[in-house]
Amino acid sequence: MEQVQSELIDRLCDAVLQGGDAQRMRSRMLIVLSDYDISKRCMELVPYSETKNEMLLRRFAVAKAVAGCGKRTIEVYTLVVRDFLRYVQKDADAVDSSDIQLFIAQKMTKGASNCYCDNIRRYLSSFYGFLAKEEYIQKNPMMKVEPVKFRKEKEKAFTELEIEHIRNACQNWFQKTMIEVLLSTGCRASELVGIKISDIKGEEIRVIGKGNKPRIVLLNAKAMVSIESYLKERKDRNPYLFPGSTFDLARGDVCHEWYKHPANISKDRHYDQGSVNIMVKKIARRAGVEGCHTHRFRRTCATMALRRGMPIEMVSMMLGHEQLSTTQIYLDIREEDLKASHQKYCG
Repeated sequence: MEQVQSELIDRLCDAVLQGGDAQRMRSRMLIVLSDYDISKRCMELVPYSETKNEMLLRRFAVAKAVAGCGKRTIEVYTLVVRDFLRYVQKDADAVDSSDIQLFIAQKMTKGASNCYCDNIRRYLSSFYGFLAKEEYIQKNPMMKVEPVKFRKEKEKAFTELEIEHIRNACQNWFQKTMIEVLLSTGCRASELVGIKISDIKGEEIRVIGKGNKPRIVLLNAKAMVSIESYLKERKDRNPYLFPGSTFDLARGDVCHEWYKHPANISKDRHYDQGSVNIMVKKIARRAGVEGCHTHRFRRTCATMALRRGMPIEMVSMMLGHEQLSTTQIYLDIREEDLKASHQKYCG
């Protein structure tokens, strides 16, 4: 009986974690339940064969999925919580505030930044907030854990000169297209790798953002020319704009034009999100540009759009932000920008 219950819970959780609207999840659950004979029991539930902590983690992950969180977000939350529970060696409902404070303190002493430690606190707070809401615990231990203070420093956008150096350092149309799409659309790396060729309609691309929310991003002329030139070199049938490979791209002997040969292209996988960051860093090293990563292209796109007159509300829509305050964090507004605006509007 315990094995059947555990199997049923696993299958139902998997059905929810696949995402989609409520009707689709309901349909998937009905299909799962069709394999079981179920009747209501008037007695206490038999304990699950899973450990208590793993059971609570799975239910937390399901709650996050139902709330609209993406797969990657859920993975990060569960990874941090699992790391904490392994460290503390207790059932989640037996943890107190001192356990959490000590865990964060240990991370600090090992060199973790204050920002990273506060992120840990937020993830644990979300988990214990869920346990309190669902009445798995009577008292939330996070109520006594103070936020970790850290100084938020706005990251600088690329300068026009740095962008040209990066463009010149690209070795093929695959790299050029990736750089131009990042600069034109302000996409996240996760959104970039998920783009299918069929998602591109002229200057528009349909991307899936955080929480599986779709939006339209726009291509400028340079990005459109790059895509056109790049796709002419592709001979495979992979549906993605940036396809995955059949070999390890991290190898030092990889041909720069590997994507031209169908034997090198995966049948249906897209390029790895982590590989995008590795690639842009390699390009930046050749260009002599420091501090390069994919998110900096997103900040650069937003900053350049604002400097050229795009209203901040439109910038926010382009980035897929729900709140303007989030967009403001992205913008690299400097003293010379303030002076130029003052001369234009107040002079």
